[in-house]
Amino acid sequence: MTTTEKDRITNAIKSESNRLGFISCGISKAEFLEEEAERLENWLKRGMHGKMSYMERNFDKRLDPTLLVEGAKSVISLSYNYYPQTTIDNSHFKISKYAYGKDYHFVIKEKLKNLLEFIRDEVGDIHGRVFVDSAPILERAWAKKSGLGWIGKNSNLVSKKIGSYFFLCEIILDLELTYDHQDFDHCGTCTACIDACPTEAIEQPHVVNGSKCISYHTIELKENIPNEFKGKFDDWIFGCDICQDVCPWNRFSKSHNEPLFNPDDNLRLMDKSDWLEMTKETFDKVFQKSPLKRAGFHAIKRNIEFLKKV
Repeated sequence: MTTTEKDRITNAIKSESNRLGFISCGISKAEFLEEEAERLENWLKRGMHGKMSYMERNFDKRLDPTLLVEGAKSVISLSYNYYPQTTIDNSHFKISKYAYGKDYHFVIKEKLKNLLEFIRDEVGDIHGRVFVDSAPILERAWAKKSGLGWIGKNSNLVSKKIGSYFFLCEIILDLELTYDHQDFDHCGTCTACIDACPTEAIEQPHVVNGSKCISYHTIELKENIPNEFKGKFDDWIFGCDICQDVCPWNRFSKSHNEPLFNPDDNLRLMDKSDWLEMTKETFDKVFQKSPLKRAGFHAIKRNIEFLKKV
């Protein structure tokens, strides 16, 4: 394939991704992430993944995309905005902004499949797979490599144009494309996220101790929340946005245009007593297609009880 043809296809992919609603699209060469290997190994050795044992599995696959797609040549990284038009009243229990509406897996995966089909229509038979938080992929590392932004001190991917309130997803395929350049780190001397974290989970710039993170405890942890964190959760019962809320770059966040991410009235109008009195039947009705289903009814009630006992 000539350079001109690669450029044409690459530009067509980016144009179609924009039409499908993705806010950015970057492409990088599919190769072993040598820089990330040592960092990931050290993070795991220090036990910063807590009880997330799945992080220990498929170590090689996290670093080498050719183990996920045979003959892989390119990784297409995309971002999809979830910053809400209005936030839910935080005078009671808090849930992360990404969980306001329908589970993002269902919303984004269909768009990724459509984009992959578009590529096949353009170039013919290719082998590729789409990923939405569904495989051992270091999404932020690929997004950084693809020029979508830099990894902030809170370990989130940050963009100068849109902040950090977006989902990341990928298409890995055996097609050579025109590759983008990596962005620079623009955090500077700012330590807002480090200073604001109530559990001191950001132990040093770019190193988050997952076992201290509020999101880990309210979503991933299946056991009882350790007593040492009492009084430090700031009413969060699913996820946490503190380190993003204080990031200066998020003043550039713009509201999403995805109706499926808007909270329905059942959630938007819930007050503290509704959360406290919530039954499993109510939970299953209100959160049927919500990210909160990942934690489940009993974990959400556990989180609420943990806050009550402070």
